[in-house]
Amino acid sequence: MMEIAKKLTKKEMKMRAREERSEAEKVPRKVHLTPEKFVVEGCKALDSEEILRPNLTYWQDAWRRLKKNRVAFVALLLLIGLALMTVVGEAISGYSQEVTESSIRNLWPSKAHWFGTDELGRDLFARVWHGGRVSMIMGLVGATISTVAGCIYGGVAGYYGGRVDNMMMRVIEVLTTLPYLMVVILISLYLGNGIVPLILAMTATGWCGMARLVRGQILQIKEQEYVLAAIALGASPWRIITKHLLTNTLGIVIVSVTFDIPRFIFAEAFLSYIGLGVQAPNTSWGALASASQQNLMFYPYQLFFPALMIAATMLSFTLLGDGLRDALDPKLRQ
Repeated sequence: MMEIAKKLTKKEMKMRAREERSEAEKVPRKVHLTPEKFVVEGCKALDSEEILRPNLTYWQDAWRRLKKNRVAFVALLLLIGLALMTVVGEAISGYSQEVTESSIRNLWPSKAHWFGTDELGRDLFARVWHGGRVSMIMGLVGATISTVAGCIYGGVAGYYGGRVDNMMMRVIEVLTTLPYLMVVILISLYLGNGIVPLILAMTATGWCGMARLVRGQILQIKEQEYVLAAIALGASPWRIITKHLLTNTLGIVIVSVTFDIPRFIFAEAFLSYIGLGVQAPNTSWGALASASQQNLMFYPYQLFFPALMIAATMLSFTLLGDGLRDALDPKLRQ
């Protein structure tokens, strides 16, 4: 019996030894890895700093992606150039946009007058850039007023919701049904013609689109955890709207502003073209286009240059808005 027990123990020991060997074979051996073993033939070895993405903030990353978009970046440079020329263009010409001289009426573009002269002998180069200054200011001021009013109105409506939201949205629906020209004519009759009445007329109902956009975004994000935490901590509604809700819609608002500015510029040009906009002796791109329509058959250059500036400005803002929409979208971050 003792011999049989010894044989069994020997067999068990052999079986255990085999199991330990098989388990040891399953465990991978330690291999000393060197960088040379990872270098693929024909490829350049990358440094760790080159592999890792740089640590950038949201706005730095948006600027980086905007610069990669060549079309949007060229549009931005063109807008900067147009803005600079509206500031210094009149001084570069050497002429005043108000000075008339009967001996140089309706001259075609030349070395002395780069854009030619109009029917009163005024230098068109100086007038185009002075008019561009007025158009740019009206577009920027109108878009700013509409953005501020729309953000506040839409933020309050989206945050409170319920009856407050319904009442505020019905007001917007009533305002959007008013004919645009009727509002402009009524304000012009009451306040007169000029830059300030024109801006008030354009922004009287121009903020409704921004309010709807902001209200829709606020409805999506007001149930997020950080908003509920701010409410639980006792933050005021005004602080929640301005600090937590509107700041998270800033990217969409900026993109919308880039589309609103050319809309206001074109609206000003249209109103000036039909005689409801900027009045003499002041001028704008729309007023220049309106004044040149009588001599279009004989002196087409008088309409070409202001129309070219309107088209270039609107196209640049549109392309920049498309680029900003892609750059500010966090889903497209690479």
